[in-house]
Amino acid sequence: MRFRIGYELQYHFPQVTPVIVMLHVHYTRVPDLERPDHIAITPSVPISGYRDGFGNWCSRILAPAGTMRISTDTVGGDTGQPDPVLLEAAQVSVQDLPQEALVLLLASRFCDSDRLLDLARTLFGQTPPGRGRVQAVCDFVHERIAFGYEHARVTRSASEAYEERRGVCRDYAHLAIAFCRALNIPARYCTGYLGDVRTPPPHAPGDFAA
Repeated sequence: MRFRIGYELQYHFPQVTPVIVMLHVHYTRVPDLERPDHIAITPSVPISGYRDGFGNWCSRILAPAGTMRISTDTVGGDTGQPDPVLLEAAQVSVQDLPQEALVLLLASRFCDSDRLLDLARTLFGQTPPGRGRVQAVCDFVHERIAFGYEHARVTRSASEAYEERRGVCRDYAHLAIAFCRALNIPARYCTGYLGDVRTPPPHAPGDFAA
């Protein structure tokens, strides 16, 4: 299958502002692109880049005061098949986890798993370890949070999402990640394109999705 992917973002900066944007397709999917997803910036400014610890390509710019438009437009290929479900996926004891996975157990500003330790054990301590436990976390989060764009708040943490019981896709992701990390299950946040495949016309504008 061929998918047209891209974005158009517009910002207004009240003053000259250093900016880091993470907008490139992950390097593991670059071979599936028909043309590079180069970032187009208006007004034009120099771009420098670096790769972070997760393999994401990060672009640095110095945005001038005023309005700036950031965009790309390309086509990607995909099988169109759903991700495989590994029913037999096991949970590895924390002492046996590879070193590179340990960073994915740490609490963070948005995934404040340290505040959810006791709650995670109470809710999920009796669930079967492995995929069953992760599914129980995801099911709980799905039922716990009411979705609504009007509920979006850029400062909401996982524990706040649990208490407030509302949010957007990133809040679902943050809470599920935080619960998993509290249960010694490595988890991380990823974003992708929310497309209009199989949605009836008129198609809603696309978006990024956690």
